Amino acid sequence: MPCLYGNEGVLPVRLVEPRVDGSRPVLEQIHAHPSLLWLGPRLGLDLDAQQAMELLCLVGVLLALGAALLEPLRDSLVFFCLWALYLSLCQMGQDFLRFQWDSLLLEAGFLTVLVAPLNLLRSSAFRQHDAVTFWLARWLLFRLTFGSGVAKLASHCPSWWGLTAVNHMFEAQGIPLPWSWFIQQLPDWYLKLGTVGLLVTEIAVPPLYFAPIRSLRLAAFYIQVCLMFLGNYGFLPFLSLALTFSLLDDDHISYWLGHGKKKSAKSMNSLLYLLIFMYLSCFVAFTQQQFGNVLKLVTGPTIWVGVLSLTWEVVAAMLGCVCVRGCLWKLWGLVQWAVFASAAVAMFALSVVPYSSMEQVYSSKILPEVRQAYSLVERYRLVSAYSLDSRMTGVDGRSEVILEGSMDKNTWTEIEFMYKPGNVSVAPPVVAPHQPRLDWQMSQAAQGLAKQSPWFTSLVHCLLQGNKDVVRLIQTDSAQYPFSQAPPVYLRASLYRYWFTQTTQDGSSPNEWWRRHYAEEFYPAVHLGDPTLESMLSQHGLKEKFPIQPSPDSPLAQVLRQVRGHVQTLPGHLVLWSLLATVATIWLLKTLLSGVLGGRKAKPTPAEPKSKKAKDQPAEKSASASSLKAERENSEESRRDADKSPKKRK
Repeated sequence: MPCLYGNEGVLPVRLVEPRVDGSRPVLEQIHAHPSLLWLGPRLGLDLDAQQAMELLCLVGVLLALGAALLEPLRDSLVFFCLWALYLSLCQMGQDFLRFQWDSLLLEAGFLTVLVAPLNLLRSSAFRQHDAVTFWLARWLLFRLTFGSGVAKLASHCPSWWGLTAVNHMFEAQGIPLPWSWFIQQLPDWYLKLGTVGLLVTEIAVPPLYFAPIRSLRLAAFYIQVCLMFLGNYGFLPFLSLALTFSLLDDDHISYWLGHGKKKSAKSMNSLLYLLIFMYLSCFVAFTQQQFGNVLKLVTGPTIWVGVLSLTWEVVAAMLGCVCVRGCLWKLWGLVQWAVFASAAVAMFALSVVPYSSMEQVYSSKILPEVRQAYSLVERYRLVSAYSLDSRMTGVDGRSEVILEGSMDKNTWTEIEFMYKPGNVSVAPPVVAPHQPRLDWQMSQAAQGLAKQSPWFTSLVHCLLQGNKDVVRLIQTDSAQYPFSQAPPVYLRASLYRYWFTQTTQDGSSPNEWWRRHYAEEFYPAVHLGDPTLESMLSQHGLKEKFPIQPSPDSPLAQVLRQVRGHVQTLPGHLVLWSLLATVATIWLLKTLLSGVLGGRKAKPTPAEPKSKKAKDQPAEKSASASSLKAERENSEESRRDADKSPKKRK
């Protein structure tokens, strides 16, 4: 936070923070610029913009941690607070919080507000309208996968149409994974088959999400999960996995946990092979014109499939409310059903606007009232359009910006980042679900020009000044930063092309992970006070117009400073892994303790009354006596039979 949005950060938030206007109502200001930073001055919080954002982050972490550990905190109000906090951060985050998975997290977070229980109003553990609100998660998953698949072919990208996209995908993704190198060594025909499989998974499989046959939905679930963690996209795979669980039912989850029986799905294995091979030739044989014609025909029917599926859930939920016993409970259930069914229909109608944007002809047929409603709530990012990896980059090699510093403009030293590729001998890191915002944005900046990334000029300026917060985000360990003793006098940036190395002829692995060569200059050599640097800062609005005010030193600001001091010495992925490990450990301890205490508190069988025992004692004695008598008679008969046997006579 101090590196990116601090008073002396790359993109200081104070330059874009909303200005409080006392003459306008608070709700009007929030509607014009949705952000909780409006409330800081009105609540009397003596914090600057950076500290206010840090407070939002800290409150969000505590609420999320509490919701993960305590069931009473898994409430609609808590999830609404989490959504509002993240929306406020995204409004101030500028270029570093404008990725598609940030929009996906906001939309999924708002759906969680509808799915989660509201403990203040809902008393029953099961609500008939749960299926209606939970259906929205399935619709979001459909728009994410189907929209991304269609965008790949609709972009007319030669890599996707030539079935060579997977050949470059693992090498060109934002931050590659260690096993990306091994996948890159696979034969070309296998990678082409992977491209076909990816397109089938994203285009042909999503309609099965709404299939009335259970085995089809389960097949779609397992197909999606198999291809979900191939890339290093921060928290996107985990968020997608959470949405994919909307395809399952309680019986299947109970089977996983060992609490239920698995329902028969005899055609599961054959169905998986059928889906792949049935559509394989169709997609390979498509031409761009044919695909455009099919897209015009498919966009409308997919929306109507969603309408029919949602209508089914709404009607089924209404019938469930009518069948409840008791007039008051029936009326209460119908009221809840009406509220949440209306909310689900409204969310579905709003989502149709960005979803239909992939086909312009059908997009023009959307009702004007729906478009107007979408324009009113667009700033809240309730619904979005998704087109992940629509155009494949890195066909001619992965582009990387390499920063170099010098003290005399003769000897240049490279500045290594913690996560993005730089040193050809360093293996790609594993950082998920953490997303290093600066490293990721550096990879994105390499796809264009320096002028298209205004924040890069600010980054160069901060490094020339020796900003410790910015340096700490590049390298947490100061020993790994070559200018830890004194900032560089000159800085420049060069553009390199990177490729994964190949195995040698004898099959052994090379000593280096990457090979690279110089492409061109990305940013000229500049120094503090350089006219080129000053003009670019002024051009992008990053030059100071007013003196920086000292940060407040209130008690709350001191607490934030202490928390930051404990965290900033660790890399971001270690901080996140530590939090996740803490949650997992507490879950495990709770499970073990509940099992031990549950075993101790197991109630013994109730003792029978004395009177009943007294009455039963004679019956027991008589029963035992009769059994002994029967045994004696049986033994005597066996002896007689033995005496009559031929062997005995002899």
